[in-house]
Amino acid sequence: MEVISFAALAAGLIIGLGALGACIGIGIMGSKYLEAAARQPELMGELQTKMFVLAGLIDAAFIIGTGIALWFATANPFLAQIAKVLAETAKVVAK
Repeated sequence: MEVISFAALAAGLIIGLGALGACIGIGIMGSKYLEAAARQPELMGELQTKMFVLAGLIDAAFIIGTGIALWFATANPFLAQIAKVLAETAKVVAK
């Protein structure tokens, strides 16, 4: 496998696991919001505001992760270093 394929694999893992974590987090938060709203309906407006702020923060973390993954997929800063290490390893193995 080439080094660029590892970058693509890492980008896929970052995006996939980030999406999974964000979906689970928003699902748990939504269920807790419904439980709290059912217990104290008079706090529904305040709880809803806090829920939307937290949903934005959870989504922001996923979007930042997606941006970093796409950055690594298109302009991997470690690609030259990894290629150098692999070339040196190949020389040692060939001896």
